[in-house]
Amino acid sequence: MKVVTHSGTFHADDVFAFSILREALGAFDFNRTRDPAVIEAADIVFDVGAVYDPAKGRYDHHMRDLPRRSDGTPYSSVGLIWRDFGRAALPKLAPGIKDDALDAVWEDIDQEFILSIDQADNGVAPVSAGHLSLLIEAFNPTWNSSQSYDEAFLEAAGFARGILVRACRQAHAEAQALSHVLAAARQAQDPRVIVLDSKLPWEKAVFTGGLQDLLFVIYPNEDATSWYCRTVPPELGSFSQRLSLPEAWRGLQDEDFCKAAGVADGVFCHPSGFICGARSQKSVLQLAHMAIGAGKAG
Repeated sequence: MKVVTHSGTFHADDVFAFSILREALGAFDFNRTRDPAVIEAADIVFDVGAVYDPAKGRYDHHMRDLPRRSDGTPYSSVGLIWRDFGRAALPKLAPGIKDDALDAVWEDIDQEFILSIDQADNGVAPVSAGHLSLLIEAFNPTWNSSQSYDEAFLEAAGFARGILVRACRQAHAEAQALSHVLAAARQAQDPRVIVLDSKLPWEKAVFTGGLQDLLFVIYPNEDATSWYCRTVPPELGSFSQRLSLPEAWRGLQDEDFCKAAGVADGVFCHPSGFICGARSQKSVLQLAHMAIGAGKAG
């Protein structure tokens, strides 16, 4: 297998595309060049060559009639490579992933990670300081460096792979969390409160699973020495709450919180009213139901 991309200055799209292909295909001969003869002889060419033809392994996007996503966003080379090779790469990027989770994780990475690189590379979205694309570009040799561009590219690719691995494993964990959250919802005596047996990324699962009546999520801290009662936002990513914790609890800790809330082992209530804690699951469940009662009274 011979794989080619362009030589010289690199960007996030070609660096990440290379990292994805390494995981999907394993070992291959790799060349960074603009030599037409070498490009023509390659099995896969990305980000160079002025040809987009997946059937022939050609994945450039610098033409006037460039490939676009269904919403019209232009693809960069990483978007094209992720589209066609991402699912094959995922078993190495997220070890243990099962076939029934592949599409969900692939979609999550595409929308939350790959798309932003496509947008930045094609200049269709602003790139602020600290954007991933700029971090990758910082690996290019400075004008007075003795490092070659090919050496720098491989160094950047190692960095990119680490980011990609973490992103895929986080997405896989969120996909696994969905089943845990939905199981807890089925077991709940009250659809407004669910209890999780461990701390996990539940928020996205709440909206993906359509838990419209849910108001509070109960879960332990990492070592199960305390339990939390967390409010559910009205929409994903919102800082608001479907039902806030009572005003009388907010900003209180320890004994003051215990007195105000009427529990013996209370720990705190955040000043903004989105989370409170106690030493036992029983107490945080009590807090959740008291908050629901207070909400009805209000």
